[in-house]
Amino acid sequence: IEMQFLPDVTVPCEVCKGKRYNREALEIQFKGKNIADILNMSVDEALTFFEHFPKIRSKLETLRDVGLGYIRLGQPAPTLSGGEAQRVKLATELSRRSTGRTLYILDEPTTGLSFADISCLLQVLHRLVDSGNTVVIIEHHLDVIKNADHIIDLGPGAGDEGGYVIAIGTPEEIAQIKTSYTGQYLRDVLEKHKKEYMLTP
Repeated sequence: IEMQFLPDVTVPCEVCKGKRYNREALEIQFKGKNIADILNMSVDEALTFFEHFPKIRSKLETLRDVGLGYIRLGQPAPTLSGGEAQRVKLATELSRRSTGRTLYILDEPTTGLSFADISCLLQVLHRLVDSGNTVVIIEHHLDVIKNADHIIDLGPGAGDEGGYVIAIGTPEEIAQIKTSYTGQYLRDVLEKHKKEYMLTP
């Protein structure tokens, strides 16, 4: 039920109890699960359930690789956040044959992700670039920014105080620009990364 100025309300069907299928369809089972049970699984759970089905598993692995292992297979699209919806689209693109000539534009795809999931997402983005594609990201997360080949830093502030090009260059170049707030924080992140790299045996 769509409400004008309030959040939408979902009312479960009195017949199917929210399972979205009739009795006959729910009687059909695979490995002891019906369609409603399977759609209620998370991507991670479904990977185990369909481990011996390569075509299904490859689609699920792509969703997991972009940090969506926790979403349910039957989760309604309107309940996904903006970042989640972008990553679903990204997973769809990854499951297709790459042309190496695609431009991807992402708006803060790390929203709601843990550090581990961000690491997985970065691996996926590197795969896209390594295949010859171009990825443009609007992002504040420094772990993503430090992985960029090229940065356009806008500022100096937000809203009416921003919108000006403050710096352009590689992460290392941006980190040396004193007028860039991004560069100031990026410098610390790059130094920390450098120390961790030197300590790694």
